Amino acid sequence: MSALTVVILILYFVVDNFVVQRRAWLPECTPVYIQYFVKFFIIGITVLVVAVPEGLPLAVTISLAYSVKKMMKDNNLVRHLDACETMGNATAICSDKTGTLTMNRMTVVQAYVGNTHYRQIPSPDVFPPKVLDLIVNGISINSAYTSKILPPEKEGGLPRQVGNKTECALLGFVTDLKQDYQAVRNEIPEETLFKVYTFNSVRKSMSTVIRKPEGGFRMFSKGASEIMLRKCNRILDKEGETIPFKSEDRDDMVRNVIEPMASEGLRTICIAYRDFDDTEPMWDNENEILTELTCIMVVGIEDPVRPEVPDAIRKCKRAGITVRMVTGDNVNTARAIATKCGILTPGDNLLCLEGKEFNRLIRNEKGAVEQEKLDKVWPKLRVLARSSPTDKHTLVKGIIDSTVGEQRQVVAVTGDGTNDGPALKKADVGFAMGIAGTDVAKEASDIILTDDNFTSIVKAVMWGRNVYDSISKFLQFQLTVNVVAVIVAFTGACITQDSPLKAVQMLWVNLIMDTFASLALATEPPTDSLLRRHPYGRNKPLISRTMMKNILGHAVYQLTVVFVLVFAGEQLFDIDSGRKAPLHAPPSQHYTIVFNTFVLMQLFNEINCRKIHGEKNVFAGIYHNAIFCSVVLGTFFCQIVIVEFGGKPFSCTSLTLEQWLWCLFIGIGELLWGQVISAIPTESLKFLKEVGHGADEEEITKDAEGMEEIDLAEMELRRGQILWFRGLHRIQTQAGQGFF
Repeated sequence: MSALTVVILILYFVVDNFVVQRRAWLPECTPVYIQYFVKFFIIGITVLVVAVPEGLPLAVTISLAYSVKKMMKDNNLVRHLDACETMGNATAICSDKTGTLTMNRMTVVQAYVGNTHYRQIPSPDVFPPKVLDLIVNGISINSAYTSKILPPEKEGGLPRQVGNKTECALLGFVTDLKQDYQAVRNEIPEETLFKVYTFNSVRKSMSTVIRKPEGGFRMFSKGASEIMLRKCNRILDKEGETIPFKSEDRDDMVRNVIEPMASEGLRTICIAYRDFDDTEPMWDNENEILTELTCIMVVGIEDPVRPEVPDAIRKCKRAGITVRMVTGDNVNTARAIATKCGILTPGDNLLCLEGKEFNRLIRNEKGAVEQEKLDKVWPKLRVLARSSPTDKHTLVKGIIDSTVGEQRQVVAVTGDGTNDGPALKKADVGFAMGIAGTDVAKEASDIILTDDNFTSIVKAVMWGRNVYDSISKFLQFQLTVNVVAVIVAFTGACITQDSPLKAVQMLWVNLIMDTFASLALATEPPTDSLLRRHPYGRNKPLISRTMMKNILGHAVYQLTVVFVLVFAGEQLFDIDSGRKAPLHAPPSQHYTIVFNTFVLMQLFNEINCRKIHGEKNVFAGIYHNAIFCSVVLGTFFCQIVIVEFGGKPFSCTSLTLEQWLWCLFIGIGELLWGQVISAIPTESLKFLKEVGHGADEEEITKDAEGMEEIDLAEMELRRGQILWFRGLHRIQTQAGQGFF
């Protein structure tokens, strides 16, 4: 386009002077001719600069950087910049329960001791001394010595829980029984413990072995109740004596104690012990050691749902995001918590599975996961209980690799343990817990939740969607300026042998639509309306049909105004014409009005571009964005200075108050014209096309070739990057060539 402009200007000049007017080439006029050719070349360069939307990468960078900074205030520490934008397209969130959906402040609220179910914390007097001693020792010794209950920071506050929250709940139970767990630990220091079987996701229990003063060993164990009870063959009665505990007794206890506790959303923990009085066993043989236990008690631990979580999950559902809870808790506890959160609702035909059942449904006879079987499970799965980190990884990988549905699922996952690393890596966006998370989990994550709160994930979704919309707003504004500025410069140059917008003026316009517009439109704060629509999808075009309607509609208004002012402005304002002015003629009011009106139309159209989905109220929330207001007002002030004091460098001359008011009136007309455009149904404009579609499957596969290790999730990440940057490249190419 720029080369064509230069060629046309030179041909027009040569033909007009040396063919039509039959002038001879005079050697003394050569410097003048060269000045004309330089002027034509400058006009061509100006058209080139304005035609290419080179501000697009700047807008993307500003939007992402601004969002990352603001997300930090919303308790999202972004480690990988692209995760911010990816989160906006999330369709599934696999969340932990403890600390994320719940408050992670656990308290023992029920207990089953000596064949009695206490629905409130009992008085220590109801227990025989032997039983009370076993309870206190079984909890105080068989817990990490780093887990403690500290006094509240403020008077009247709750005691502080330091360390593992489940252990803190048990230690709090000891305190409620008017006992001192620290005295027991002082009597039996950590270094005197004979052996410790630490908790892990496989054994789901913890055991500690100590030497008895009279000789022999005693092992205290605690863990998931239904698992621990299967290892018990005796239980304490009301007097503290051990009695046989048969399988039918265990079934009755599960039915009458554990399931009612779990249905109330309580985590059930069993405390047991075993004495080794005869010979010292082989301590490395866990299967032999962790059997024939004597059950001391079962407690129900409450971890209240965070009060803000149900509303956050409702927002996720409305936004088209499926929330799944992946937990190690009992299936009944998990179902109760999921119902309180709103993940499960009565009457829904949705699945709530345990890890074993989940694996049975998705694996073949050889134990390998079959994607076809998994595709029948995950769409309805909402709760995965008694799950291991491997189950979480299998679920995440299966959802990502699935071809069910039109769009590939974009999965976000939360994790806090070292074993959660593979699932966090496999997910499109991995969230690590900033408080409870291990260093390994944080290193594997994309975003760290500094408050371990599910609502922070919802805020990340809002910011991700806001990034996409901010870039679209900037595109709509910049392409409108591109279309109008290039057509005006090209057409004006071809007809009048001069551009109505001079080179320096075009560079000022370019500064407005690149740097300033990037700051103004890429820093719009997110609103709740972003969560009232479903995700765009990975192949969503960057320019929608509604945006195309706005671009072309406003271009028509601006071109009409500019051409009327260029070719009839001198008559409308009763001033001298600025067309076909001599080479070094002083600036004219005519072309100053054209330039001023053009810039003011861009300023008011910048306000229109705050809304890209056909909304009527373009001023909604404008005062919440101080940067936008500052840019618009600052640009307007600079425009006044340029017009009134710019003089010959800016090809401007001073305007009268009446002329300024007319320029403002025409600029404000952009807002009124925007209302007219928004009233036209996009569906009725069949000729409009979307721009910036994603690449074809074959192109993406070709671009992804050469990877040393074939990994579907990694390939999908590569696909996302290819789609994003190719979309930007196509916008730039089509803006620079297709439109013009």
